[in-house]
Amino acid sequence: MTTAINPEAWRDLKAALADKIPEARLIDDPLRTLAFGTDASFYRLIPRLVVRPHGEKELQTILAECRARRLPVTFRAAGTSLSGQAVTDSVLIQLGQGWRGHEILDEGHAIRLQPGVIGARANALLAPFQRKIGPDPASINSCMIGGIAANNASGMCCGTAQNSYRTVRDIRVILADGALLDTADADSVTRFRRSHNELLLGLERLSAETRANDELAEKIRHKYRLKNTTGYALNSLVDFEDGIEILKHLMIGSEGTLGFISAITYDSVVDEPQKAAALAFFPDMGTTCRATIALKRSPVSAVELMDRAALRSVQDKPGMPEVLKSLPEGAAALLIDVRGNDDDELAARMLAAQQMIEGIQTLEPVTFTRDAATYALYWKIRKGLFPAVGAVRETGTTVIIEDVAFPIERLDEGVLALTDVFQRHGYREAILFGHALEGNLHFVFPQGFEKPGEVERYQALMDDVAQLVGVEYGGSLKAEHGTGRNMAPYVELEWGADAYALMWEIKALFDPENLLNPEVILSRNPTLHLENLKPMPAADPLVDKCIECGFCEPICPSKDLTLTPRQRIVIRRELARLEALGERASEDERARMKELWDAYAYQGIDTCAATGLCATQCPVGINTGDLVRNLRYERNMGKAGTARLLGRHFSGTTRVGRGALNVAGAARQALGKNLMGKATGGVRHLSGDRLPQWSPALPRSAPIRVLKREADGEAGRDKVVYFPSCATRVFGASFDDAETRSVMEITLSLLDKAGFEVILPEMIGHLCCGMPFQSKGQFDEASHKARELNRELLIATQNGRYPVLCDTSPCTLQMQSHLDERLTLTEPVNFAHDHLLPRLAVTPLKERIAVHVTCSSTRMGLSERFVALARACAQEVVVPAEVNCCGFAGDKGFNTPELNAAALEGLAEQVAGCSAGYSNSRTCEIGLSQHGGIPYRSILSLLDRASRAS
Repeated sequence: MTTAINPEAWRDLKAALADKIPEARLIDDPLRTLAFGTDASFYRLIPRLVVRPHGEKELQTILAECRARRLPVTFRAAGTSLSGQAVTDSVLIQLGQGWRGHEILDEGHAIRLQPGVIGARANALLAPFQRKIGPDPASINSCMIGGIAANNASGMCCGTAQNSYRTVRDIRVILADGALLDTADADSVTRFRRSHNELLLGLERLSAETRANDELAEKIRHKYRLKNTTGYALNSLVDFEDGIEILKHLMIGSEGTLGFISAITYDSVVDEPQKAAALAFFPDMGTTCRATIALKRSPVSAVELMDRAALRSVQDKPGMPEVLKSLPEGAAALLIDVRGNDDDELAARMLAAQQMIEGIQTLEPVTFTRDAATYALYWKIRKGLFPAVGAVRETGTTVIIEDVAFPIERLDEGVLALTDVFQRHGYREAILFGHALEGNLHFVFPQGFEKPGEVERYQALMDDVAQLVGVEYGGSLKAEHGTGRNMAPYVELEWGADAYALMWEIKALFDPENLLNPEVILSRNPTLHLENLKPMPAADPLVDKCIECGFCEPICPSKDLTLTPRQRIVIRRELARLEALGERASEDERARMKELWDAYAYQGIDTCAATGLCATQCPVGINTGDLVRNLRYERNMGKAGTARLLGRHFSGTTRVGRGALNVAGAARQALGKNLMGKATGGVRHLSGDRLPQWSPALPRSAPIRVLKREADGEAGRDKVVYFPSCATRVFGASFDDAETRSVMEITLSLLDKAGFEVILPEMIGHLCCGMPFQSKGQFDEASHKARELNRELLIATQNGRYPVLCDTSPCTLQMQSHLDERLTLTEPVNFAHDHLLPRLAVTPLKERIAVHVTCSSTRMGLSERFVALARACAQEVVVPAEVNCCGFAGDKGFNTPELNAAALEGLAEQVAGCSAGYSNSRTCEIGLSQHGGIPYRSILSLLDRASRAS
């Protein structure tokens, strides 16, 4: 806690940094300090200042200014850590843009990564070489390399052999005094040996003393046979004698308390392509653990243990095997994963695994599957356990996941003893699962802290767990989640006085002023783990199940502009807490609530694309867009009459839109793009940004007349109902594109080529799926438009007899959610795959093209089909990395253009050299064209160009 520090110190710090860092990256307002200060742990500290440095020099400046004022600093990557190691009430240094660099080395045998690279991105970079990084935490799609290394995160297949400690080749680190060391650079090492000789000699002295202490050295070796992230990496003192090597390995798992890792080079590991799995059921936990011990000697990649309570938590989920429901009490399961470089190696390893557990009683025969769907189902069971508890917990409680490791030879008795501890303290909802090969177990349980006695109950539980695991069984209290604040009071209990004193000596050598992430890993406060507990008040049933894990953040288009889904929920919860005070709220609390609501209007509501992409990554399936649409409904209730007017005269509304495009096109022709941009930008500024932003990619108006065509009535032709969305009825082809046809013309051309008889609904100019109204919270008019469309499509399809093709993916998803189940509703990718490709002869174009998979396509599970369709039509296809949602979001690209710009940062570099880009949403294509620097068109245009009638 920093209560003893003069508040003026942080204001003085901000003023000093403002001379060197843009003020936009120096954040101290109430909304964003709370939002950015929240991580996945159950602790809450609000930073006084959040700084977002772009590069090492800025970070060194921050450290120097903080040292001058003796202000503690904490480093934050993705904020997915669970033990409280990334929260502070002082200065939070948050990584973002500027920390995502990477370099492939030695033909993929190594990779150099900056700390802001997401783990899954690193693996995607290595995939062409059939390699990956060693650590494989469950959060790999959202956690960043900085956190993976600083926590020594491992995972399901990683074990201890492939974690960061074992696979680090080199490291680039900035110490508390601002010194920079790059162990891959001989000159840097030489300079560091001169400037920091005392530090290196100190480390070498500690190493010599530790190796000379046989009892301590043996204890360290024993502890690191297990997964262990409790305290500092003392194994570096027995594994190495040179100070540079000791320093390099001490940085792994140091949780930002010894320095800042600005780059790390990993030796990569083989990613074996052939995979198989078996789900083995055993009558009791003892038998399950004996099977695990037997499998330890076999060539398996992973063995995941699940107790009966864990299996029960997912047995009623869609797609789960029926056998889960019939398992007896006390039963448990092992998910056994086997991998190989080829079929023969995989078969040999499966046989070896089966032979190892022959003679051990199972409830069903153990059979391995190579079927991709079944393999994915087995892993879905395992990965669904943590969120299953989160989804059913009582509102107002959090989810705690304890992370321990037993010596595997004592796994069976350890599990039973630990289960007894949880039962004894009343944690009967706890489930057990984990990485059994390493003796690494996770206990997950709901925990509230608001009711009397709950904090004391949790304290008693932790005391008993620490004594049991750390002392009686010689295990690890934190196997892979890091010590943080959660286990800091128990480090000495687990390690003993000598090792604990050694850790304090290490801390003093690196950070004598104790300014780097104080109270994390090492603390003299015995109740630290019970302080600053995060409140989880009820805010809205739509989001109350959020566990604030942060898995949603990497795919959010506003992550580098304003808030992420997690942060939107955090602020909404704080507002709900303040609102619940009612008359009891103080003047300061009322003022804080008003300030938060005022800032939330833009930060939380206006800049949310509300596409629902976040739900695809959320462990409990939360669509934060639903929350935002509800807030827009409350804010826009006074505009319901306008929405009704527009909806009831929708044909006229779209006609006005086409007219506006004609006027804009004429002005563009007269003024030129540059002058047009300046003029419209000035007008928008004068309007207080109430008028939409003109874009150079704004297209021509669509030729609606193409829909006035007579059915040819030729007998025997298959029929399809074509519904062009209102967007394609308004926006035509781009001015700067060689493709001069509108989406409607392209679609009709393809359908004719494929031999379909096209049916157009009646009063087509008046129809709309309702999405433009839904996205603004005008739910009544959205429902009205959906009912109108539903009626006309039922008529046109003869009550669902014929399929419906909508040329815009987001509209199709909206229709699937709101229209009659009798209707077969398809968008361009699915329709092309199922109905057009079989009827066309396709010759891939000799072009390099780009593809943007829209949010709605992702939500409909069409990503792979989308890319496959593109690859059938072009010889080289680029799918830009980490461009998930374009942020155009209907009309956001016009009304909040900075969202579109932020979401597509870096797109142009990735698609350079492409002839064109392809997608399946006309409005998305406008923004993509502007920020990609190439024309984006409908994917149907690509298919039309590459095909002929078969």
